[in-house]
Amino acid sequence: MSPELEGFKQILRQHAEEKPDVLALWGDAQRLDYATLYAEVVYRQQRLREERISVVALALENGPNALLWDLAALFEGLTCLTLPPFFSPAQRNHCLEQSQAELVIADTDQAPELTTAGYTQVGEFWRRSFSGTTRMPQGTAKLTFTSGTTGTPKGVCLSADSLLRVARELDLATRATESHHHLALLPLAILLENLGCYAALYAGATLSLPSQKKLGIQGASGVDIPRLLGTLAERRPESLILVPQLLLLLVNAAELGAFNASTLRFAAVGGARVSVELLLRAQRIGLPVFEGYGLSECASVVCLNHPGANRLGSVGKPLPHVKVRLAEDGEVLIGGAPMLGYLGESPEATGWWHSGDLGEFDAEGYLYLNGRKKHQFVTSFGRNVNPEWVEAELTQRSHIAQAFVYGEAMPRNHALLWPHKPDCTHEEITAAVALANENLPDYAQVHQWTHLEQPFTPTNGLLTANGRPRREAILERYRHQLISSVYPEVSAS
Repeated sequence: MSPELEGFKQILRQHAEEKPDVLALWGDAQRLDYATLYAEVVYRQQRLREERISVVALALENGPNALLWDLAALFEGLTCLTLPPFFSPAQRNHCLEQSQAELVIADTDQAPELTTAGYTQVGEFWRRSFSGTTRMPQGTAKLTFTSGTTGTPKGVCLSADSLLRVARELDLATRATESHHHLALLPLAILLENLGCYAALYAGATLSLPSQKKLGIQGASGVDIPRLLGTLAERRPESLILVPQLLLLLVNAAELGAFNASTLRFAAVGGARVSVELLLRAQRIGLPVFEGYGLSECASVVCLNHPGANRLGSVGKPLPHVKVRLAEDGEVLIGGAPMLGYLGESPEATGWWHSGDLGEFDAEGYLYLNGRKKHQFVTSFGRNVNPEWVEAELTQRSHIAQAFVYGEAMPRNHALLWPHKPDCTHEEITAAVALANENLPDYAQVHQWTHLEQPFTPTNGLLTANGRPRREAILERYRHQLISSVYPEVSAS
């Protein structure tokens, strides 16, 4: 067991001995103190040891059960994959196939999907044998898949040391807030939330783990606002991790008097660009929001604003163990926090990780981001989307000849569409969009669209000579329609 891993387990053991009755995990109907938490983790370690496996997958709702199995796998030295609930069934099956997870621990509603994937239920576990050798890098503790920049998510392999180093530094960075109650809003499959839970346990805090159903959160973007606000009012957390769209929701609710932010001492926001105006609104209502930056390949957190070191509009300074520099073209390069590699691919050369993000530093070392080098965008819910993937789904159906999809920092993706036939009706386009959406996970689906008045052509400067869209030119010409679609007049749903 590595020093970081042994240190984390020792911290939990110490909490169990010194404050055994302090509430550690608070689920929908279950509460566990620190003594029980530690005992449960040790027991589950033994259960996993008896199964003689190397990779375990979790298909569980947020709750104490999910985190206990996660910790047990971590301390047992297994590779743990938490299947994202916002992935499509095909994407989750891909994750299982690629990881060669011999054992899955799942909620009962996952039975049909696991049966289809070739798993057999044995007691409370689902089992499957795999032939051939895995290309999992040695020492992989956490396997997290990208949110699907294409239809086939990529597996990122991370060591226990890299994960726990970030969690420990998150705890240190936020210790001054004296937050004693963290509530997990995001699915545990999102690495940032997973590490936020670890940080809360480092601190010996109470960790609220309500189910996504209790929170009123569905998929990547569906939110039952009254249910969410009701749960927050009931639990009264002191710290949260937010994506920009959830931050906007809470700020709007607070401005209307429907949400009391007074109990919060720390709220981290990341996953996509956050406007300075939204951060200022949060400040005015007393919501202590701190923006950060990271990516899965670097164990989720690279930079973070925190009390005593906060610069509005920046994503903060690099964590102590991370090095960040800029390439000649402004691309953010990251060192000191590399992944072990992508699943199934040859290990990356050691050195600097090319983030694909453009940035600049101020004189005091705060990092400011200026967009991405490639076409990929990130929705306001923190999901990565490659527009070419979605556009292909749209144009490979009947009726739609050209498509341009945009959703940067927006809650819903918007498509500019040109039909095959000039007389194509609104209903026909709507049906074509709906058909394409059936093959896309919810975060990649198109929910607003605009019928173009003219196609993209080389003549009007919106198409290259070989038929590729000139993305910057299209965005410049149609920016108003795309941005204003947050309050759409035309909907595909």
